[in-house]
Amino acid sequence: MLKGFVCLGDVMGALKYAVVGVVVAVVVAAALVLILPALHRVAVHYVGSPSGYEAFVPNGQTMNYNGHTDPVGDLILNNGNTIQNVVWDGQYSNTIIQNHNQIVQLNSQFAGKIDPVNHQRYVPLQDLYVIKGQAPVQQATINGQTYYVIEADKINPANIAGFYTYDKWVPNFVAAMNTPGTYAAVLPGNSPVFQWTNTTGTVAYQTIVYGEHKLFAGGGGTILVLPNKTIIPYGSSENPSGPSLLSFINPNQVYNTSS
Repeated sequence: MLKGFVCLGDVMGALKYAVVGVVVAVVVAAALVLILPALHRVAVHYVGSPSGYEAFVPNGQTMNYNGHTDPVGDLILNNGNTIQNVVWDGQYSNTIIQNHNQIVQLNSQFAGKIDPVNHQRYVPLQDLYVIKGQAPVQQATINGQTYYVIEADKINPANIAGFYTYDKWVPNFVAAMNTPGTYAAVLPGNSPVFQWTNTTGTVAYQTIVYGEHKLFAGGGGTILVLPNKTIIPYGSSENPSGPSLLSFINPNQVYNTSS
């Protein structure tokens, strides 16, 4: 080769590697642009009130998420707003599925039959899982669908408890828990409430019937008493039963209809 001349092959080779290097750099940069917003979108946010109560209400559907099966349902916030397409992921996920399946089984066994005390028909009951304080929620896209995942492992287990009541009263139950002046009480065995020929009387006795089953050994026969004297009968599950909600799980006040 003559001095002072550069081989055309060397030039083309250098250009090829330069172009490849630029393409790789562009691809890496584009990947970072796509990844960083995705990481931002899946950040955990705390919803609800630090001093209020939120409730997860399973709907019977389940989803394979994070390599295991989780219950799906709604999340009712302390202000009454409802978030749909919610997945409960983490502690108590299997327990919630078992509890809900038991409720469904008991409903199929009892709903529509006659209450022997007030002679009205039993109604479907619904389980719900109350969180004292805010709920950590992460938005996720699963199979093209947007879901809101409750990161249950980030919740103190002392602040989670399971309850059940008439399915149409679930929003009212959560609202009552968040109403100042509401308190929980126990119905004595001879309470005239059990004889009321309305849904309140029916559910009051029905919660006791359901409470006789293992998963709901927390029992029924308890009520929320609102400031306007409205009462909402309910029962509690054996698990979860966080001590922060003990005043609702095992109230120390007995309800007197004349009070």
